Amino acid sequence: MSALKNHRLFWPVLVLVALLTANAIYRPSFLAVQMRDGHLYGSVIDIVRLSAPLILVALGMTLVIATGGIDLSVGSICAISGAVACFYISQQPDQNSLASVLTALVLGLGLALVLGAWNGVLVAIIGIQPIIATLILMVAGRGLAQLITEGQIITINSSPYKTIGVGHLLTLPFAIFVALAVTVLLAALTRRTALGMIIESVGGNAEASRLAGIRSRRIIFLAYVISAVCAAIAGFMLTANVSSADGNSAGLWIELDAILAVVIGGTSLAGGRFFFSGTILGALIIQTLTTTVYAMDISPQTSLLFKAVVVIAVCLIQAPAFRDKFTRRKPTAVSQKEQVPA
Repeated sequence: MSALKNHRLFWPVLVLVALLTANAIYRPSFLAVQMRDGHLYGSVIDIVRLSAPLILVALGMTLVIATGGIDLSVGSICAISGAVACFYISQQPDQNSLASVLTALVLGLGLALVLGAWNGVLVAIIGIQPIIATLILMVAGRGLAQLITEGQIITINSSPYKTIGVGHLLTLPFAIFVALAVTVLLAALTRRTALGMIIESVGGNAEASRLAGIRSRRIIFLAYVISAVCAAIAGFMLTANVSSADGNSAGLWIELDAILAVVIGGTSLAGGRFFFSGTILGALIIQTLTTTVYAMDISPQTSLLFKAVVVIAVCLIQAPAFRDKFTRRKPTAVSQKEQVPA
């Protein structure tokens, strides 16, 4: 049992189960899943579907944080990519044309690549602090999204594009398969090749990695590009959910939820080792917490405070030093090891 408690995923899983249990007690039908029109529906299905954009952003954020950086611009990139896609589709005579939708997605991804490369150049090549470099795009990106939409909410009526957010495949929401595909791809790139180890090495000590022959700047640059691409795909989902693009509110504050998901999942903000599985659990916890706030009719004035208290509690119970002090035990070998800087 002690070994189980020391597993890095034990506490996130326990918190997620506790939130689901609390919802099931408050609303007995919460865990019910129904089949309607050949599709699965239910609160649990909705949580996973709504978690998909956050999971995508958090996966990209995980790689950036693993290199010792941070990306505050992902919310703006979500808004920009969604705005570009919706703007292009809105200008087409046939909005249901698959070719038009694919072109819109390519344009959105292309611009995201440019923006990710911009962040990468500022951080890896020029040497600006990541929080400052990405803060520039976080602020300017909202203005760019507003410029694309001309300050208006662009509404579209495109069934193929809407599928990205609310469509279904094999009875499940299509967004789940998109998030799963990106997760598998990133896991294969980082765990089936040396890329993951190199990223962790750069995050642990970029200078030592450089001296060992690793081109640290290229790895950092690549991390920001991947983060931007993940954010762009999330932007497509967010705008497809509502069939419209709002440059001001699309993806607003998703960067903060992504950082929380990464931290809850066990990845250190100092860089080094990263855990995709923990990040996904963190995203599910945050979305479940949001659903809990709505389900329990917690007032909007106190909902953010409620979420903050729960997140702080999750982070504290994950800290071995805090658990040892709270239980008045001497630090265990595992907790001492986890306190040693990478």
